Amino acid sequence: MLKTFPKGGLHVPDNKLSEKEAIQSINLPKTVQIPIAQHIGAPAKIIVERNDKVRTGQVIAKSSGFISANIHSPVTGTVTKIDTFLDSSGYKNPMVSIRVEEDNWIEEVDLSTEVNSEITVSKEEILQRIQNAGIVGLGGATFPSHIKLMVPEHAKAPEILLINGVECEPYLTADHRLMLEKPDEIIIGVQILMKALGVSRAAIGIENNKKDAIKILSERIKNIKGIEIVPLKVKYPQGGEKQLIKAIIKKEVPAGKLPLEVGAVVYNVGTTFAVYEAVQKNKPLIERVVTVTGKSLVKPSNFWVRIGTPIEHLLQAVGGVPENTGKIINGGPMMGKALKDYTVPVTKGTSGILLIPKEKSNRRPMQPCVRCAKCVDVCPMGLEPFLLMALSDNKLVERSKDDNILSCIECGSCSYICPSSRPLLDYIRLGKADVNKFLKSQKDGK
Repeated sequence: MLKTFPKGGLHVPDNKLSEKEAIQSINLPKTVQIPIAQHIGAPAKIIVERNDKVRTGQVIAKSSGFISANIHSPVTGTVTKIDTFLDSSGYKNPMVSIRVEEDNWIEEVDLSTEVNSEITVSKEEILQRIQNAGIVGLGGATFPSHIKLMVPEHAKAPEILLINGVECEPYLTADHRLMLEKPDEIIIGVQILMKALGVSRAAIGIENNKKDAIKILSERIKNIKGIEIVPLKVKYPQGGEKQLIKAIIKKEVPAGKLPLEVGAVVYNVGTTFAVYEAVQKNKPLIERVVTVTGKSLVKPSNFWVRIGTPIEHLLQAVGGVPENTGKIINGGPMMGKALKDYTVPVTKGTSGILLIPKEKSNRRPMQPCVRCAKCVDVCPMGLEPFLLMALSDNKLVERSKDDNILSCIECGSCSYICPSSRPLLDYIRLGKADVNKFLKSQKDGK
């Protein structure tokens, strides 16, 4: 029987339109804009100036705090602007604009395609190389990856490394293709992380709708001790960190706690591949796989994309935006957000771009709640979304906090299932922001 998490969840039609499309390289754009805040934590500090010449892989902004990450130039060219530009959320944030002139990499990077399977570096060197490379969680959270390897002395020692190969968000296939095309590198990445954490066990969780990925990775680990492939039942949001932990090791992470509380450390499969490249090839995180998809596209595709590439450049690569397009989503349909401007850049957290036709893009009118409790049934965190929406709408901040609004993982299951078309997740997000402001004011003594 396939493993899964027991609480809530639902089955969403896959629509994995690009799952058979091999990852393609995409031509470099004329200009890239690299955001300085591409990760959770403190934005990096810019160390280049206007008119500076930079090379591919060169550090252009250094991490500025304990939770922060380096930013590297994804191209060779000239810095033309250091200013604030619109990001994918519609807000203005600092970015470095570079005119692309060539693709001349820094010497330290090994650009050979040969797989390097010999792990010769120490634990300390692994952590340093991951930190230097600016690697963050590529599953969407963008948490600086080296931090997870810095286990505090008083904390519970990690017991198992979990690799998230679920990719449960409908339409997206970036991780799936990566597992099919880079299985050896991913397994070496797993071994690198195991060494860094000092654990002897690792499990790669993959939903059963990716049987080809399960097969190829299972073949690669036949003679490797300590690593197992765990096929999982297809259920959204299986890719949630806490849901994956519950499904594989049957432990529940307490509210407000990290996976380390139950002895687990979780990395996305894309992040694991980036770790391989950083440690074995000295390659910084300057590109990632991005799915560009939608039912109206002639050929949904998967691309290797340099960070900072305008999203409109990707849209041109798939034939342009169809006339019937109503929305373009950064991410998938469940957790992604509509783009206001298509010139915004790809970031480390960009996993996919989804085009939705007009007839599917408009929300149905909101109706009164009928108390059907479907939102409660599907919530994987055991919350009451209908109640949290009401608390948020009425600005009952302390009550929202007490009812664990911050435990919401924003999976969108409640909004998806609601027969009254109530924007439950939208209100919960607003409520979470209010609670965080309230907690900060308490901490600051205001």
